[in-house]
Amino acid sequence: MGKFREISTFVEVVARGSLSAAARAEGIAPAMIGRRLDALEARLGVKLLQRTTRRLALTDEGAAFLEDCQRILAEMDEAEAAVSERSAHAKGHLLVSAPAGFGRRHVAPLLPSFLAEHRDVTVNLNLNDRVVDVVGEGVDVAIRIASLGDSNLVGVKLADNARVVVASPGYLKRHGTPRTLADLSRHNCLAISSEGSQRGWSFRDHQKMVTLKVAGNMVCNDGEVLLDWALDGKGLAWRSMWEVGAQIEAGKLVTVLDAYAAPGNDIYAVFAQRRHLPLRIRAFVDFLRRAYAQPDYWRAESETGVEA
Repeated sequence: MGKFREISTFVEVVARGSLSAAARAEGIAPAMIGRRLDALEARLGVKLLQRTTRRLALTDEGAAFLEDCQRILAEMDEAEAAVSERSAHAKGHLLVSAPAGFGRRHVAPLLPSFLAEHRDVTVNLNLNDRVVDVVGEGVDVAIRIASLGDSNLVGVKLADNARVVVASPGYLKRHGTPRTLADLSRHNCLAISSEGSQRGWSFRDHQKMVTLKVAGNMVCNDGEVLLDWALDGKGLAWRSMWEVGAQIEAGKLVTVLDAYAAPGNDIYAVFAQRRHLPLRIRAFVDFLRRAYAQPDYWRAESETGVEA
């Protein structure tokens, strides 16, 4: 019990930003919070937090430990809720946020099946490409295609995802296949733009991460447009597998520069830390995770008219 109290105190202090705020939430003296942190650090033999009178900062070891602690506490909450709510059923309203392209293809089509299973739940699906403030905007679940960076949120991995450089067979026949990153300078690269600036393409080159500013005659802020251009043979595109997996399998697109592929940009469901997570949120996250884990999910999406 002491170990559990220490790690829950550690997570609470980071989430609230200070020992005094964590103490007020628990109704105890700040000195007690400090003693728990001291005991935790002494037991682990590492410094988790750099503490001054004005601010707290996670050490590298603390940041890594925090992620594990959040997962442990979330699993504990799920276990408790599963026991106490075994006879209950999901109900209430869900506000879900997702990136526009991914949400149209891989969240919206699944909602009717989810709601058929949970008839007392209603859903508002908000599709946009900005990073929403989950807590400030009252979002129950946000789908993000990136690693979790906000310590105030809990992230559950829904599926693997990778980014690949693709082109149509026709484009490669006319212009050749790039073999090295330097070859990109000789190709028409279809890049995405964001708020007026062009995003670079990231790769792993000799165990180092590099981001390249590519060049081409067409740039767009909409990923679906870039995909259409690539399918039409207009150039190379750097896209996520959730977008292009079906087209690759069908032979409409071909991957290149696979040896330089960067680490995956995986798909997560994120939500605010809560002591007792509402059943409707757990049910929705579990539903998505099961759907995406089906071996034929991405292929089935394309065959039913929803492009993957």
